[in-house]
Amino acid sequence: MAMTRRIFVKQGAVALAGSAAVPGFLTRAVIAAGTKATKGKRLVVIFQRGAVDGLNVVVPTMEPNYYAMRPGIAIAQEKVLALDGGFGLHPAMGAMQELYKAGQLAVVHAVGSPDGTRSHFDAQDFMESGTPGLKSTADGWLNRALVAEDAMLAAKKRAVARTAFRAVALGPEIPRTLLGRVPALAIANLQDFAVGGQGPNAAPVSQAFEAMYGESGDKLLHATGDSTFEAIRMLRATEPGKYVPAAGVVYPNNGLARNLMQVAQLLKGDLGLEVAFTDMGGWDTHQNQGNVQGQLADRLREFSEAIGVFWRDLGDEAENVTLVTMSEFGRTARQNGTGGTDHGHGNVMFVLGGQVKGGKVYGKWPGLADEQLNEGRDLVVTTDYRAVVGEVVSRTLGGDLRGVFPGWPGGGLGLMKG
Repeated sequence: MAMTRRIFVKQGAVALAGSAAVPGFLTRAVIAAGTKATKGKRLVVIFQRGAVDGLNVVVPTMEPNYYAMRPGIAIAQEKVLALDGGFGLHPAMGAMQELYKAGQLAVVHAVGSPDGTRSHFDAQDFMESGTPGLKSTADGWLNRALVAEDAMLAAKKRAVARTAFRAVALGPEIPRTLLGRVPALAIANLQDFAVGGQGPNAAPVSQAFEAMYGESGDKLLHATGDSTFEAIRMLRATEPGKYVPAAGVVYPNNGLARNLMQVAQLLKGDLGLEVAFTDMGGWDTHQNQGNVQGQLADRLREFSEAIGVFWRDLGDEAENVTLVTMSEFGRTARQNGTGGTDHGHGNVMFVLGGQVKGGKVYGKWPGLADEQLNEGRDLVVTTDYRAVVGEVVSRTLGGDLRGVFPGWPGGGLGLMKG
């Protein structure tokens, strides 16, 4: 098997990435493995790819024009799950309303990127790089947040044990936001490491990796390979194929739920996880969006139930975990001619955690009257998304945010404790 410097399993079940200066595989290999990391605050990021319709996720029931502009897809006021300030959750999101009532879930409305692009590709790139409007940024804000944490700890002369699982993406490849100097690991399925690499029952991923290692003549690879194998042994020791969630917790059968279950496994396995990233597609509702029932409702039910089950599974671990959701932009205030919505601007974000001042809708509401719309068609962005993730980063990882979000003047909403 020919070795690749970009990923070490061709099918994408596992990918490794680090700095541009050192091949990503080797960068990951030399990270300390087998050392139990100090438990601290952890961050989980969920990206809703495709531009979710924030106006039907968190409904502004106090806005008459919301109903006038959406005669076929608006959520009736008596159907929404009540929040504060004249807002309500989509009725498919009962699991998240419970977290809101418990004071653990905060909602931020009219939030997004200051860049006005309506391109999915560009908007996702800007949001993950943390530099809206600037395409030349090579790394992502989540990776830079880890760099800033390292710099802060170095300045304080504090040594912290790291493992190969410090930064993990649940999926086939490293996302844009985790590219950078700090090595990151992408795993599509933890169960691929539940079986050793030898024999007829060997997991394909483990088998492929070990075969590549054995056949490679690369001296540097062999010099550092033992550390990588130790990391894999750490994961195998947690027996991911035999994971049993907390009593009474049953994960739904959907992609986000499966990924969040694996995040829970990593957190409970005490493998040194600091940041985890996963995403969920299917939010580009140009046609037949539906209202209380339909395409968007089905997706929101999966989204809400997956997060709710994940949070119950964490139990006491949830106290030191913060989860944040985002999407590249919102959708038009008016429905289109095919019962859907087109690419818009302002949107909604959720922040969940033991350190979150939840039970509140944050942000400055701009209104939905015709004259209050962005370009006459969208919800205006009144909160830069970096104010949300910046505050979360400062309360979880720490470090200087000027390096995490270059060019951003700073600021926050006061949604985190402490």
